[in-house]
Amino acid sequence: MALVPYVENSLPILSKFHNASAQFRFCNRDINIVQDWKKLGVAAVVWDAAIVMCMYLELGRVELKGKTAIELGAGTGLVGIVAALLGAKVTITDRLPALDSLSTNVKSNLPPDISELATVSELSWGENLDRYPAGGFDLVLGADIVYLENTFVPLLKTMEHLCSDTTTVLLSCKIRYERDTAFLDMLKQRFRVEEVYYDEERDIRIFKASKLPQKDDL
Repeated sequence: MALVPYVENSLPILSKFHNASAQFRFCNRDINIVQDWKKLGVAAVVWDAAIVMCMYLELGRVELKGKTAIELGAGTGLVGIVAALLGAKVTITDRLPALDSLSTNVKSNLPPDISELATVSELSWGENLDRYPAGGFDLVLGADIVYLENTFVPLLKTMEHLCSDTTTVLLSCKIRYERDTAFLDMLKQRFRVEEVYYDEERDIRIFKASKLPQKDDL
């Protein structure tokens, strides 16, 4: 998660991010997400990668009901909210500055009878990972978290810690720059990776990954 300052009269393509809220319809429910670009920048707006990830989760190609999931770099929490609505027990994480806004969105969009399925928690990639069980998740989710090159190594370290041999990783992203492809190459050194979905309209790809056995595991 990066904090990007708000700039008045920015590019028209960014105008939707300056809205105080964004509305969606997933899991037969209306979801209202509070946005605050001025305060938190990219961490507090809904990006297309999150929308496409939610669409993919709704397709049911990955079992969520009763599964233990964690979302990395959750931002507004849309993906984690949808995962909880689909029956997963989700730990929704981001860095400390984003947690108040994230918690507000989670609490306001989950009905009381399933609110216990979602927990908001601080996680800075590569730091204090012992707070989270090693290999303790069935599913690791990330939407548009591959964009800062200096985060690639701690992100991979975090993913390796969270994943067991049976964990499924889903990453939703737009391949914008050469460094994005470089991250995928790094990922393939430790994970089995395949592209499982492509939204042509938004130019968003979803990659599914599973941990490769390492030499010391053989």
